[in-house]
Amino acid sequence: MLLRPALLLLTTLTLAAAYNPRPDLDAGRYLKALAEADAHLRDEPRNALALAARSQALTAMVRLPEALAAATRAVEAQPALADALLARALARAGTAVRQKNLGSLKGVSGAMDDLRSAVKADPGLVAAWMALGLGYEQLPGILGGSTRKALDCASALKRVDPGKGLALQGTVLSMEGRWPEAQGAFGSALAVAPRDPEVIYAYLDALGSRETRKGLGEADQKRRLAQEARRLLPAARGNARALGAVCDALIDADLGEEAWAAAYGSLQDADAPSLVRLQLGKIAARSGVHRDQGLAALDQVLREPLEGGSGGYGTAHWRRGQILKALGRIPEARAAARAALALDPKDSKASRLLEELS
Repeated sequence: MLLRPALLLLTTLTLAAAYNPRPDLDAGRYLKALAEADAHLRDEPRNALALAARSQALTAMVRLPEALAAATRAVEAQPALADALLARALARAGTAVRQKNLGSLKGVSGAMDDLRSAVKADPGLVAAWMALGLGYEQLPGILGGSTRKALDCASALKRVDPGKGLALQGTVLSMEGRWPEAQGAFGSALAVAPRDPEVIYAYLDALGSRETRKGLGEADQKRRLAQEARRLLPAARGNARALGAVCDALIDADLGEEAWAAAYGSLQDADAPSLVRLQLGKIAARSGVHRDQGLAALDQVLREPLEGGSGGYGTAHWRRGQILKALGRIPEARAAARAALALDPKDSKASRLLEELS
């Protein structure tokens, strides 16, 4: 009679011990990570790892107040947990970016402190090294920014994940306008991890940046974007984030129809169809192709759960507004811009669109 309860207890303990949300979070499966975290929290409301995973997923979905609350609870429950510190850093940074005032400086400083503590607590936490390296590169020197420290983060990350470490190195170098060196780092990253979505995204994003345009010239940059997007498309098809980078590169190369074909042809096989539909709306808004279909894709995005890492529903409303404006449907475009601002009153893109429609 005692055997069954003992087996149930053993199963529960085994599942709890096996809980590891990092693979889903690292792969951008935020909806899955959130659902699993919530399931664990129903049984154990103070589970620090589940609270941290919930927070990271919510940050990716731009639900920042909820994310910060969950992260704060995670750190309170287990102050030295690297995942909790990373979660609070991401929520603090996201909140600071949205605030856009003097109070945001404190949030950025706190986020950097959390990231330094996270990598100290767990030197194998890839996402923390990535965020810390980018933070060092993007912050001005007066706030602790340092290219040298950013490259040190890339070196540390190479020991954990060579592909992502090289991609971070390439990103930092490209932001410094050192494209020949950056290209070498990205080439090595793609040789090590040719199908890694983060590596593909980082490379194409850097290749399409303003800093790279200054070094290459606009015509050569567009030529390379088209060439590299076509080369990397087969590896990117199954992953919405990598596919988005390929499509963005094609748009920047003035190949809107080709970008549409790449996204539409990958819709059934991609890991996050909601992100691909959002990408279709982006292609229609930016390049002017297939506007009616792009609008329909965005309408579906707004009716269904949207995977994280996309800018959230506010982005979908804003893109709808752009397309509706181009179609001459001005009252509907205004309504779309207002819907985006209802989600984030400080959304500068939506505010600018509403001004253009006034």
